[in-house]
Amino acid sequence: MQLKFFKPKKRLLTRMFLTSLSIIALVGFGLAWLVNILHAQNNYNEETAQLIAEIPKVAAELREHDLIPETSSWLDDNNTEEKYVIASCDDNFNQVWTSSLAVDKGLFDTCERFDAIRNDSPPYYLNLADDRGYFVYLLAVEIAHNQYNLLVMKDAEKLEKELDKFSRLTYIRLAMVLALALVLLISAGYWGMRPLNRMRNELQNVSSGKTKSLSENYPVELEGVTQALNQLLVQSSAQQQRYQNAMNDLAHSLKTRLAAVHALTDDPELSRQAANEKIMEQVSQMDQLVKYQLKRAMLGRKGLKQEQTQVAPLIEQLSSMLFKVYRDKTVEFEADIPKEHVFPGDKGDLMELCGNLMENAFKMCISKVRVSATYNDHGEFELIVEDDGPGVDESIRKKIIERGVRADTQKAGQGIGLAVCNEIVSSYNGKLTIGTSTLEGASFKITIPI
Repeated sequence: MQLKFFKPKKRLLTRMFLTSLSIIALVGFGLAWLVNILHAQNNYNEETAQLIAEIPKVAAELREHDLIPETSSWLDDNNTEEKYVIASCDDNFNQVWTSSLAVDKGLFDTCERFDAIRNDSPPYYLNLADDRGYFVYLLAVEIAHNQYNLLVMKDAEKLEKELDKFSRLTYIRLAMVLALALVLLISAGYWGMRPLNRMRNELQNVSSGKTKSLSENYPVELEGVTQALNQLLVQSSAQQQRYQNAMNDLAHSLKTRLAAVHALTDDPELSRQAANEKIMEQVSQMDQLVKYQLKRAMLGRKGLKQEQTQVAPLIEQLSSMLFKVYRDKTVEFEADIPKEHVFPGDKGDLMELCGNLMENAFKMCISKVRVSATYNDHGEFELIVEDDGPGVDESIRKKIIERGVRADTQKAGQGIGLAVCNEIVSSYNGKLTIGTSTLEGASFKITIPI
């Protein structure tokens, strides 16, 4: 039996709390430690200043008792009882004189012990010969024109209690500051995380289809993220729409080819070999259409390679197919396309344009269809497909180039062909114009800059 151990979730807020509290605690304890040191040094300096102020009184008392001779021998033997525990050191910190209180305590090596720590930072603390702790104060004084290093020693017990009390108060204050910092940090953390929670909720709404993008008015630090997410959502939606459109366009394009295949199989005038050749030609076109639509779905219109395509051969090929599809109609077809004229774009795009427009013309015409191509005076390629059918009412000419909108709802269709043509023409910065033909039917003119 395997035991499943509880594994806590990784939380950004927890990491932020721990890191911030660690930094605050480290800085706080460092400051508290520094404050305690500064307090101890301040006490030491105050005590030193007080002792310096009292040294003249000591000197005067010694002089009154004739204990300060003209020479330094006055320090050799002094049994006068003092209120200070003092030792005097020469320049090399050898002990040359000891006060009576220091003698009573047996402190005859104070200068030598102090010499080991005198380069440290004050306050100076020593365990002396009587096994007690002392704070040592160094006084450099001049008495009777002689320079002396006096070491004044004070029992450390009382001073340590005072320093411990101050230290406890310092750390209590630090604990209060840390507690307040924790409260503020938690408040700041949840307040700072509110935009992220809002972003999570909005992303869930986008995922469920309630909204299409993230809202605005995010903090400056998150503006770049929200803008990037919105761009990603737009690109994803556009790609999904592109795939859907490509599949619809493919189905629409294959429909005409399949109708041609059915017409070829039912045509009694064609031999089996001729029918097979025609069918294979349609299958080849289907294969090209599939590759073209898949490429378009992946890359979009602007991702397709720009090239030049001969117009006349493609028009001839498409008209031959449409004659088979609409063999029940007697259509008079006219193509006015010079052989040297080329379409300034992809062959698949030209096949989609001509296929859709010519199929509509064959479907809607009474008996005539005309296709012409030319270069106008503005350096543009023009392709015009005309018929003698009922035409397109001016009120719906702009609407029928939208997907799903049809001019004639009585005949079969999905309303895709003209929308595809408009998308292709727009990708070349061209224009699709719907007007009235000289044949008194509809006229579809494509203008594309070369």
